[in-house]
Amino acid sequence: MKVRHFLARERLQSLIDRLVEAGYEVIGPRVRDHAILFEPLATVEQLPVGIIDDQAPGHYRLERTDSGRIFDWATGPQAIKPLTFAPRETLWRSERQPDGRLVFREQPPEAQPTAVIGVRACDLAALAVHDRHFLHDAHPDPHYRERRQNLFLVAVNCMRSAATCFCTATGDGPRAQHGFDLALSELDDGFVVEAHTQEGQAILDTLETTLASHDQLEQVEAGVERATRQQTRGLPEGSLPEMLQAAVAHPHWQSLNDRCLTCGNCTAVCPTCFCQTHLDELSLDGKTSEHGRQWGSCFDPDHSYIHGTVIRAERPQRYRQWLTHKFGTWVEQYGRSGCVGCGRCIAWCPVGIDVTEELEALSKAPDGENPP
Repeated sequence: MKVRHFLARERLQSLIDRLVEAGYEVIGPRVRDHAILFEPLATVEQLPVGIIDDQAPGHYRLERTDSGRIFDWATGPQAIKPLTFAPRETLWRSERQPDGRLVFREQPPEAQPTAVIGVRACDLAALAVHDRHFLHDAHPDPHYRERRQNLFLVAVNCMRSAATCFCTATGDGPRAQHGFDLALSELDDGFVVEAHTQEGQAILDTLETTLASHDQLEQVEAGVERATRQQTRGLPEGSLPEMLQAAVAHPHWQSLNDRCLTCGNCTAVCPTCFCQTHLDELSLDGKTSEHGRQWGSCFDPDHSYIHGTVIRAERPQRYRQWLTHKFGTWVEQYGRSGCVGCGRCIAWCPVGIDVTEELEALSKAPDGENPP
């Protein structure tokens, strides 16, 4: 069993300082535009002290409390996906030579050592999914690989769940299990710290800590258990891939025609969605061009555009594609569901569509009875 240490609250700044001294740019949660986002971090005072979040379908609000805790919120709209899978980037450039030849030059990814403080268990699970797709495929993505190899991750075990969280149903939280360098569990007077990698141990060794006491470890267990009990949303029992396959013609899909805006918010905030589109930009003089990629969405009509025809022209068809892939065919591709239970798609849907409610409705026969 790994030795766990205790870092007093007033010494949290030393963690940021040691990471900077080790050559990392430090990224952490900060309040901006009434939301918690991951941004460059220099001091503890920039962290969301005393901030909690109130989340519900189509609803996200931050509230200030008298608590001195820093990580007493569940999730913001932004996971760590933008740090590895860039929202927009140039892959290569081409230049027309005087003799008419085209010369292509690969655009190397820009990446520097980056330490991220405040990564949740659901986002670590999502990162593992992206590793499977971008790194462990037959053709690893060099841009993703460069950024991923430069990450130092400081996880935070959740002591509080939002009403939209259901990571216990997907098996991805609220405790961080893998994929991090250091993990923090926040108590009123400080943090229980655990190293998971050699890099994490090297940083931990530079901090002024004490061995975590039995009482402190019990407080951590009680906090994680409290976060588990707070989750009320779940997933239908049984095999979701089989259920969704059987529900392709379910009439419930049509109900989404009057609700889903196909805005793509759910795919933008989802930590595992990786749809992308490629585009070329030509200079005005026609001498150079850039080929880039940017985030896409299966809710975009262009996503299913083939030879003059949009395959999924109707809104319910696009939602069905997203939900069926996320909870169904994703399992065959990657060995697990594409959902990590973070609940972002529920909170940030402008009309409050709840993915757990949609799955529950699709698991029932149209007459309300369980399908055979």
